[in-house]
Amino acid sequence: MPRAFITGVTGQDGQHMAEFLHSKGYEIFGMVKGQNNPKGDMLRDEFPYVNIVPGDLADLPSLVKAMEVAQPDEIYNLAAISFVALSWNQAELTANLTGTGVLRMLEAMRMVGGNTDNKMRFYQASSSEMFGKVREIPQTELTPFHPRSPYGCAKVFGHDITVNYRESYDMWACSGILFNHEGPRRGVEFVTRKVTNAAARIKLGLQSELVLGNLDAKRDWGYAGDYVKAMWMMLQQDEPDDYVIATGETHTIEELVELAFQEAGIGDWHPYVRQDPKFFRPAEVDLLIGDSTKAREKLGWKPEVDFPALVRMMVQHDLKFEAKKAGISLA
Repeated sequence: MPRAFITGVTGQDGQHMAEFLHSKGYEIFGMVKGQNNPKGDMLRDEFPYVNIVPGDLADLPSLVKAMEVAQPDEIYNLAAISFVALSWNQAELTANLTGTGVLRMLEAMRMVGGNTDNKMRFYQASSSEMFGKVREIPQTELTPFHPRSPYGCAKVFGHDITVNYRESYDMWACSGILFNHEGPRRGVEFVTRKVTNAAARIKLGLQSELVLGNLDAKRDWGYAGDYVKAMWMMLQQDEPDDYVIATGETHTIEELVELAFQEAGIGDWHPYVRQDPKFFRPAEVDLLIGDSTKAREKLGWKPEVDFPALVRMMVQHDLKFEAKKAGISLA
């Protein structure tokens, strides 16, 4: 039975990855910070097959201990301060966990035993936010980075240090440069879930308006469930390499809003949506669109859920979720 170690196991990607690896017959170890972390209770209830291991990306000895306990074949480093807007308010914490945390993970892997003669393989969750002020459209594995947020800067460090350890210590380490990937498990602070949840709540009479920032920003949105399969595929290759994972399509925030409100049964979204300058980023990333040709050709990966289906999935989930919470019948 192969063994996998997942950081960020309580997040969107971590939950999808745990489910996916469980279906593949893996023994799964998930790292959770703190003994009394309420997210640990969620894991025990919803993912009883995950072995919870204590650890903290800010504490190298705890990571070494966690890996000694797990003795993993595959390591998925999915933990991070992942909400881009928060990274301006907590820039140092973002750098420490999202950036230097990757270095500590690699050091722990190296100390426990992680060169290519060893069975351990490492996946780093890199991000399209590293491209930032894009130098070319679409973006590939060779596109230069120009991050536009503390989060993006931290992710660049994490990406580069992964390459450095691969080249310096002959470690089996790769990165997936993932473009935006969403789903019903996304936190409501992220714009996709904020929109689908608001559309559902407005339809149910639980909310009167949706307040957003830049409606013209464009993103390449895919389904998180598709993207974790790409992560796994990367670790099944003979040699470690880095891959862009994206749909190759771009959509604006306004398109997202229009589709979500239509799915909720609201014809005209304009009376319910208001823009507020406080939600505009200090430095905006206007257009991200990925070219995943390398992943399609070398991994055999392709997205299965398109953008309208993704929005439909999220709105339907939020309608049921909010109705149940409020005791409203959808019949």
